[in-house]
Amino acid sequence: MKELTVEWIHVQDKELVIDEVMDRYGQEILQLAYSYVNSVAIAEDLTQEIFIKCYKNLHSYSGKAKFRTWLWRIAINHCKDFLRSWYNKNMVSTDDYFSSCINEKENTEQAVIQQEEDNELISAVMKLPTKYKEVIYLFYYEELLIKDIALVTKTGTNTVKTRLRRAKALLKEMLEE
Repeated sequence: MKELTVEWIHVQDKELVIDEVMDRYGQEILQLAYSYVNSVAIAEDLTQEIFIKCYKNLHSYSGKAKFRTWLWRIAINHCKDFLRSWYNKNMVSTDDYFSSCINEKENTEQAVIQQEEDNELISAVMKLPTKYKEVIYLFYYEELLIKDIALVTKTGTNTVKTRLRRAKALLKEMLEE
């Protein structure tokens, strides 16, 4: 494959030159852009913009460096400019937006399901006899120790443990129905 020379580039039609450049270096430039942005869609857009810049600046290629080096310098600078741009810092890609919407929807669904389960549990606790309801409340909602519950209810610790065990068994039966 022949190297693109200054003479060849300046003698040929610009469209022919850019076609040759895109054929030769298109995949390399796309991979380079992808390495900067980590998104195929954005890398494809950047690659197009890089070749437009190349097309507009073909007249400025002086031949001091190989054409490939010159093109890569344009590509690298363009990718860095994109990463510093307001657009990159403030726009959310549709992939990110939809995945965040899906996560938000899943979180909302989970919250609704959790709320329904909590309401069902509260309803079941409220149906318990008072002696079981109070130990469940004091143990799980007030987070009191069994010995403290015994003091509050003026019962023994073994009585509190038995009531907790029976209350859990009753709740399990109610919730499985």
